[in-house]
This record gives sequence, C-alpha cells and structure tokens, in this order.
Amino acid sequence: MNRSKFLLSKEIASCTKCPRLVDYCASFQGVENPKYPGFKYWAKPVPGFGDAKARLLIIGLAPGAQGANRTGRPFTGDGAGEVLYRALHKHGFANRGTVVDRNDGLELENVYITNAVKCVPPQNRPIGVEKQNCLPWLAKELPLLTNVDLVLAMGKDAFDSYLRLIKSQGKIEKLNAYKFAHEAVFDFKSIPARLMATYHFSRYNINTGVLTEDMIDKLFRKIKDLLKG
Repeated sequence: MNRSKFLLSKEIASCTKCPRLVDYCASFQGVENPKYPGFKYWAKPVPGFGDAKARLLIIGLAPGAQGANRTGRPFTGDGAGEVLYRALHKHGFANRGTVVDRNDGLELENVYITNAVKCVPPQNRPIGVEKQNCLPWLAKELPLLTNVDLVLAMGKDAFDSYLRLIKSQGKIEKLNAYKFAHEAVFDFKSIPARLMATYHFSRYNINTGVLTEDMIDKLFRKIKDLLKG
C-alpha cells in the first residue's frame, strides 16, 4: 500500500460524518458473536482493499454487519463475499477463494474493491444523506487508482452512487441516461473507464435465483474480455 492510500484508509476509518451510522457501528463494539468466539469487531468505516494498480474496480453498497463490519475488509465474512471471492479466485483475480478475515493472506491482482458507503447501515439501508456524505471518500479513492479501465457496480445503489459522483464532477449530464441492468456496459466521453452493472452478489439474490453461478461466470468472462480491449 502506498503512503497516499495508507493515509486515506486511516482517514476513512476515523470518519464520523453520519451520527446514525457512528452509533450503529458502536453498537457492535464488545459484542461476542457465538459464531465467531473471541473475534473483535472492526465496527467502524471500512476502507477499500486490493491492487493499487488494478484495471478493475468493484464498488458495492456498504459493509455487511457480520462481514466487513466485523472483519474490517470489504466483502469478507458474509455470504456475498463468499460468492465474490470464489469468483475472483476462479477467474484469476485472487490468490484464494475462501476468505476469513483481513489477516488471512488474501492478495488481489488487477482488482480493487470498495463500497459507496463505508459504514454498516441498519437493515443494510443507508439513507440519502449518508450516501451523499460518503461520496467524497469515493472521490478521493478514484484518483489513486490510476489504471482503472472498468468499474463494476454491484447492485443498483452502487450504480446510482457512482453516477451521482461523476455527475457532481461534471462528467455526465443526466443520471436517467444510464439504465441499470445486469451486464449492461456504459462508455463515457469524459472518463476513460467504462461502467458495468451487475446484480448484487447477496445471499438473497443467490437463494432466489436472481443471480446464479452460471451468470456470475458469464459476467466475469465478459469482464476479462473487456479488459483485453
């Protein structure tokens, strides 16, 4: 991790912009989850993680209560992460497909993962002002990832947040010009990186068949083809 990224990660982890989220994070401090005896919750904003030279940037919505909020690393320790990291390993972006915590030796190659909202929200639902408060963090992360050619937005909320950010920077004019759809890809005249949308890899979407392992394999084959271009 370079010094700029290290300092930004420290800033993000100490953020207290959103009182509701600060209080909710604090409610996990000192909690003993019987599934994870002796595991001390991270319970604060979760910085991004991955290869600083990545060409693929994955943006989720927010940390999961028992996942990133517990472990301190995006998509680590919950159902969505199990699916995501298994796919990343299968398609050559990660050195392992099973992740446990931020000290498990996971290394990512050519991919960086972050969230549009850095704190776990109650019921997994950040409110509008919380989404807005977190956009500056994403705005600070992006310039440090200078090789990104493709942004994968995981779920409509992440998709909308990224579009709102680049609209606030004057890089697009209308949000409604971009319609969320699984595997949809968008090019921008003012941004070199393309935007790709996918359904969130949530346990709910997997269990209900909204998203399947075959769909995820197809998605990552398409991602690799786009990165070749």
